[in-house]
Amino acid sequence: MEKKKQNPHGGASTVSKSPQHSCLLLLLSIIFTASVSSSADVSDVYAFDYADALSKSLLYFESQRSGRLPYNQRVAWRDHSGLTDGLEQGVDLVGGYYDAGDHVKFGLPMAFTVTMLSWGVIEYGDQIVSAGEFEHALEAIKWGTDYFIKSHTSPNVLWAEVGDGDTDHYCWQRPEDMTTSRHAYKIDENNPGSDLAGETAAAMAAASIVFRKANPHYSHLLLHHAQQLFDFGDKYRGRYDASVDVVKSYYASVSGYMDELLWGAMWLYKATDNDKYLNYVIQNADSFGGIGWAITEFSWDVKYAGLQIMASKLLIEEKHNQHRHILEQYRSKAEYYLCSCLNKNNNSNVDRTPAGLLYVRQWNNMQYVSTAAFLLTVYSDFLRSSNQNLHCNGDGAAAVDHQEILNFARSQVEYILGSNPMNTSYLVGYGSKYPNRVHHRGASIVSYRENKGFIGCTQGYDNWYSREDPNPNVVVGALVGGPDCQDNFMDQRDNYMQTEACTYNTAPLVGVFAKLLQLEEESKSLIASF
Repeated sequence: MEKKKQNPHGGASTVSKSPQHSCLLLLLSIIFTASVSSSADVSDVYAFDYADALSKSLLYFESQRSGRLPYNQRVAWRDHSGLTDGLEQGVDLVGGYYDAGDHVKFGLPMAFTVTMLSWGVIEYGDQIVSAGEFEHALEAIKWGTDYFIKSHTSPNVLWAEVGDGDTDHYCWQRPEDMTTSRHAYKIDENNPGSDLAGETAAAMAAASIVFRKANPHYSHLLLHHAQQLFDFGDKYRGRYDASVDVVKSYYASVSGYMDELLWGAMWLYKATDNDKYLNYVIQNADSFGGIGWAITEFSWDVKYAGLQIMASKLLIEEKHNQHRHILEQYRSKAEYYLCSCLNKNNNSNVDRTPAGLLYVRQWNNMQYVSTAAFLLTVYSDFLRSSNQNLHCNGDGAAAVDHQEILNFARSQVEYILGSNPMNTSYLVGYGSKYPNRVHHRGASIVSYRENKGFIGCTQGYDNWYSREDPNPNVVVGALVGGPDCQDNFMDQRDNYMQTEACTYNTAPLVGVFAKLLQLEEESKSLIASF
């Protein structure tokens, strides 16, 4: 809550120099330039290394691992941590992810992270395979879902959190040295948490689709847990932050739980094709806000826009015609979100910085940029495959084609990767200039593998937090909070609004990077073939 890489056009030195061939090459270059960015010129077509960005985005999740690290751990500055999590409650809660630069394991953002990683693989799995990153993507998802299986100890019990933010923030330590409370908190029949149960059900249902071919038994197990969790959340309704009081200052469920129940049902329908889940989405569309809320953000807390886009995609299948009236209303709200991002709604657009970055709020704004980029990219593909356009309500607004939507999503990614007034990549470790004082305990202190000497609770603040030197360890692939509303950014460890990174910031980018890499490779091949 906290670079540009110039590549020559392949094959240019071996092509025929005939005027006709030269014209064809020029035409291909113009077509590709238009297809990836309306504002780019030919020299910028290959300015961003999406393969590198994809690889690094997946590496980030290894930095955030809690528990006993595996033999193939690639982030060498991390070591085992949190090995007694759940012990005082008599349950094994070892594993999972730290959400950001601290060491609490918060269930709601962790589940949303896994949902978004899984959705990225579902949409762009072939592209991730082509990039050689599929196994890393599966590992990132499974590290989360293994923990959710442990956390779901009985049909109506889900462990929601390990540690608490107040005691954790009192200390500045490496995760390997933790002396803070590891008390665990749960939701159950008497202490409901429909939002947490619904999001965790969504994560496990989405992951079950990802593992359907690679690991059918595991896929079935995930689906079983997802169905139980959804039933639990639906039967015993309530906000999880009313049951787990310590989370209120960190991940309060401002949107309530109705969006997560609809979201969980939608993912279960996608995973099972069982009409009872679709009927739930249809029958509760109005009373749960699915077709009532027009939202301009998509986040770990607010799921409506993602739900509405998934519902919209059902319209192209004839078997859903009986629900067309409701699905069209879902689509209307989905397009409200998209048009707001594109600045094509009357008086209800997402703000932008002077350089064009979507700007929702001061604290960790990049989370809203990455989720928007993902939803825009997915919807662009939907419109392209169904030969449709987006219709907005702004003054003089014309139909928006899929290419314009993709162009804007790409502009947000380019800003993230360095095309911005600060000439800084906000994806840590990518390019030649990126934040090197990330607000992250483990990264800011000498690696445990290099120095196993114990670093105490306040010793970290005294000796490491206030240092002006760059962090000794680089949290590669982390997407930091990003610049302010005027495109300004201060790379300071205590500037946590801008320099802290979160798992749910990076997760949506995995699929987008894979999509943009595919476009780049296709265009290189097309040009090289002439």
